[in-house]
Amino acid sequence: MTHSLEELGQALLARAKRAGAEAADVIAVRGTSVSIEVRKGRLEHAERAEGTDLGLRVLIGKRQAIVSVSDTSERTMDDMAMRAVAMAREAPEDPYAGLADPAQLAQGWDLAALELDDPAPEPEPAALQADAVAAEAAAMAVAGVTQVSDAAAAYGAHDVYMAATNGFAGGYRRTSRSTSCVAIAGAGTGMERDYDGDSRTFQSDLRDPAEIGRTAGERAVERLNPRKPRTGTYPVLFDERISSSLIGHLLGASNGAAVARGSSWLIGQLGQQVLPETLSLIEDPFRPRVAGSRPFDGEGLPTQRRAIVENGVLTGWTLDLASARKLGLASTGNAVRGAASLPSPANWNLELTQGSASRADLIRDMGTGLLVTSMIGSTINPNTGDYSRGASGFWVENGEIAYPVNECTVAGNLRDMLLRLVPGNDAKAWHSRVVPSLLIEGLTLAGS
Repeated sequence: MTHSLEELGQALLARAKRAGAEAADVIAVRGTSVSIEVRKGRLEHAERAEGTDLGLRVLIGKRQAIVSVSDTSERTMDDMAMRAVAMAREAPEDPYAGLADPAQLAQGWDLAALELDDPAPEPEPAALQADAVAAEAAAMAVAGVTQVSDAAAAYGAHDVYMAATNGFAGGYRRTSRSTSCVAIAGAGTGMERDYDGDSRTFQSDLRDPAEIGRTAGERAVERLNPRKPRTGTYPVLFDERISSSLIGHLLGASNGAAVARGSSWLIGQLGQQVLPETLSLIEDPFRPRVAGSRPFDGEGLPTQRRAIVENGVLTGWTLDLASARKLGLASTGNAVRGAASLPSPANWNLELTQGSASRADLIRDMGTGLLVTSMIGSTINPNTGDYSRGASGFWVENGEIAYPVNECTVAGNLRDMLLRLVPGNDAKAWHSRVVPSLLIEGLTLAGS
């Protein structure tokens, strides 16, 4: 007999209390995933996974422990509860551990408005294969493409249920559908690769697989015969595909866990300008059909729309309960957790203010510099914000793309870089992180 996630969660909480837990919470996740990969028009790999994971956290005073299993049998859940309580009794005290106060808990959310679950039936493997084949064929049809290293399509559905002894209980279902393609152009040591892909909550929103394959092929061909750029100080335009990584560094530094550890270059910057005054960074967990949307966080607190940066000014940290307690603040409802992990702070959907200039306008205005379309590796000093990353893309001369470049390094200091951002207007509204292309003057390039 298959039990519902609610039945499993409540049964596990009851076991934890009988075993001696003073407080406890549980997360139960039941998921299905299907992925198809093709090569030369034929099936290369097919995988289907189904399973249920349970995670139990118990607290005894200020001591806590977490245990996870993927077996939902009665005996396993009995052992799980007893083991978690035994571990908690031996754990060191954590003065900041604890469940949310009942008054803090989320209530009355509207799941239907979030549209997290595509009501369409799970696609047949043949339909996934057809999408992967279409993407591969479109990439191979691009002149100069010599092979496709990866063409894939996938589907996933996950049900999540959470409950705790403080009275919280809630769950939701989330679906995803994706298509991707990696194309290779050229031959021998002159081969170059690039990709394109799309991932959506609803199948009907997914981009056409032929468009994805064609774009991957065109991007790969454009990268042929790269050169190293000249070493020096130049403007750098971070393409929309990778510009969100810059905002990711800002989010990492404003994460409450990093701030509480004292390892953030934003310490002391609360209420200070960290972006140009024309820019705001808004977190919105209520956007329909977007992967980062959710009605409550991993501790049962309501999520909220908030400005992390407003008119260039840093307004607050991203906090779960533990990091908030360490800093003497209130949680922002940003806890995430998995079956085997304790809650920790993380961000949901984000949107950076867009500018009025197109990507082409920014290329024209930068004169001579680098358009970055991909990045590898990173050296980021969390305390100072010193930044150095390997990059490739295109060299711009007199406001026009001149030739592809690779094997170069972009360096600067994030504190200074972010204050000089000039945004484009090309952000994709369906992404969880809506960030346009970003131009920054005066970065150091190490090339030839």
